[in-house]
Amino acid sequence: MQLQQLSYFVAVAETRHFTRAAEEVHVAQPSLSQQIRALEKELGAELFSRARGNIALTQAGETLLPLARRILADAETARHEVQELAQLRRGRVRLGATPSLCTGLLPDVLRAFHDQHPGIQLLIEEGGSHDLVRELARGALDLALVVLPLPTPSPALTTIELLREDLVVVSSTAAGAPRSPLRITDLEGEPMVMFRHGYDLRDLTLSACRAAGFEPYFTVEGGEMDAVLGFVRAGLGVAVVPSMIAARAGSGLRVTPLARPGLRRTIALAHRSDVAPPRAARVLQDVLLASHTASASDRL
Repeated sequence: MQLQQLSYFVAVAETRHFTRAAEEVHVAQPSLSQQIRALEKELGAELFSRARGNIALTQAGETLLPLARRILADAETARHEVQELAQLRRGRVRLGATPSLCTGLLPDVLRAFHDQHPGIQLLIEEGGSHDLVRELARGALDLALVVLPLPTPSPALTTIELLREDLVVVSSTAAGAPRSPLRITDLEGEPMVMFRHGYDLRDLTLSACRAAGFEPYFTVEGGEMDAVLGFVRAGLGVAVVPSMIAARAGSGLRVTPLARPGLRRTIALAHRSDVAPPRAARVLQDVLLASHTASASDRL
């Protein structure tokens, strides 16, 4: 019994017509009829009654039909599963992330993913959440790590909260130690190093200062993450950064927490709602979620 024979049998059973069934499965009608006869011979029973040109299922045909459909469905499932496993040996994942997440969150996760799936090419695009949402919407990315809430509501995206992270203040160890913990109001008049436009951290810091009733004073403005940390280390001012970044910042920087309620940001994985991410992207998503679920458990 062959899968091809079963597919021909199901086509005839559904159309009740040999010629239309042959057209549906893209085979010549004599070949289809020959395969049906071979199947009947192997099973030892007629599957169709052909009286007066009318095609009807015999009792044997009625018995075989649901079994044949199930066999064909299982074969299709098996084909898809094997193909998806093969995709994990090659292919690519296009991942977007904000610059601070590329520095603080991704290196260890991407190393773990690469060790498991060395044939998958990882393409990383850095940008602010607004830019990443736009790239997701146009299909240029499979997944993106963004900061919630999104800059503009996007019903076409599905987001999964990954973690919540405290923001801290970094300053040069060469400067005097600030009070600890710091309040947002303590930053009024304090020289600050500020990220470039498009950074989510810039918007968070500005909003917090304005909510506290003052405009922050910038000594340097417009830097990327590494540049901002370098300017702070050189004593040009303080900066508000994620705690993960501060933990990796190295020598020359002092980390000061913010007094309650402090500042936090919510990191989420986002993908298009109307298109399922490729298999490799879904596996990377699982690695990210598992990694930070484990990290959260370690902190308890």
